[in-house]
Amino acid sequence: MHIVPVILSGGVGSRLWPLSREHFPKQCLNLTHDHLSLLQQTALRTQHLDVSMPIIVCNEDHRFLIAQQLQELNIKDARIILEPVGRNTAPAITLAALEATSDDSILLVLPADHVINNTAAFEEAITQAASLAKENYLVTFGIQPTRPETGYGYIKAGQNFDVETFVEKPDANTAEGYLTSGEYLWNSGMFLFKAGAFLAELKSQREDIYRAVSSAYQNKSEDLDFIRVDTEIFSACPEESIDYAVMEQTTKAKVVPYSGDWSDIGAWDALYDFAEKDKNLNVLIGDVMTEDTNNTLINAKSRLVAAVGVTNLAIIETADAVLVIDKDNAQNVKKIVKRIQKEGRNEHAFHTKVHRPWGTYQTVDLGSRHQVKRIIVMPGEKLSVQMHHHRAEHWVVVSGTAKVQNGEKEILLTENESTYIPIGEIHALENPGKIPLELIEVQSGSYLGEDDIVRYCDIYGR
Repeated sequence: MHIVPVILSGGVGSRLWPLSREHFPKQCLNLTHDHLSLLQQTALRTQHLDVSMPIIVCNEDHRFLIAQQLQELNIKDARIILEPVGRNTAPAITLAALEATSDDSILLVLPADHVINNTAAFEEAITQAASLAKENYLVTFGIQPTRPETGYGYIKAGQNFDVETFVEKPDANTAEGYLTSGEYLWNSGMFLFKAGAFLAELKSQREDIYRAVSSAYQNKSEDLDFIRVDTEIFSACPEESIDYAVMEQTTKAKVVPYSGDWSDIGAWDALYDFAEKDKNLNVLIGDVMTEDTNNTLINAKSRLVAAVGVTNLAIIETADAVLVIDKDNAQNVKKIVKRIQKEGRNEHAFHTKVHRPWGTYQTVDLGSRHQVKRIIVMPGEKLSVQMHHHRAEHWVVVSGTAKVQNGEKEILLTENESTYIPIGEIHALENPGKIPLELIEVQSGSYLGEDDIVRYCDIYGR
């Protein structure tokens, strides 16, 4: 049994704001593990099976972040397909099926943001599903429900792994009935099928999606380690989930139950439910102090957070935002995110620490005509050759060695040395050393936005 893992990493996870943001989404966060992100846990989940290198379908804006996290696992041959725009799961899975080496390739489709610790039970479910997939069935995995959950869709299971019906997210009374009956499973969003069987069924049920994605894929190009599809054609593709486009229409659907631990960590209440709790039923992460506090999740990222006399809250602190909610209202975090977007702010998009393919930068201070950043450039990496119309920059090396192009000059700077770059001067920064380069950048000028960059040369193709 040879399986091709397909990891869908196109989401943002706005209900997990302020940790999850557009340019650093929840699947790239270490939410349930000290050292591994949700994406990395997903990539490692099938390591004991006979699998090939995975196919990753992700948002173009996340490409370097995804590639870096895979490299940290020493996964170097993954095929990373970039979606120029999000079009839901049916088009994303179609891209992966077209990228598979043959129609008989068995695709194991996994969302990048799920948590499964019981790998033995999961592998057993995969083995059962594979025997069905070999007979050209389209298999989904149904999670054995443990509570009357209203946030998931359900599948009514019949005999011989048959799917009797898919049902939408229920109200509380209906969910209680589903749990009591024992006939319903949570719809996990995980699938296993032959690439050719899926494409044939998609072509039969939704030929418009099949044609649009096929055309976009046929016009693909390769950029560094990434596969780019035609932006204009893919953007015109209908936006649809695999459930609506295929699974609810086909006569070839099967469902295999999985009864181990599982969570999609969809919101802060889900993370609280999944995490280990102390004697007061609190989940405390980071620098936290509590008094007379229970049933509460506190995640502190940059400073001490103290809670006194509260219950049933989620308190999430980052360098530039603090969220305080009753856990029963966890689904409504999206409303705040939409307001932030509507008001033209950027806390929904970026953290103060921004990841780039060469390293990171973090805003330390920001005024009307100045900005101070802490910049980390990884060994061997180089920023683009660039120029700014509205700002000058002063670089001070804290540690490591900087190779600097400053106009016509090329200089090496080490600890406590600096250089000044006037407005309009072409410049570049490179780390030629073996350790990370850390420097402080002081910007001054009338406009300090990131879009005041004219790039002349960039090794990352931006």
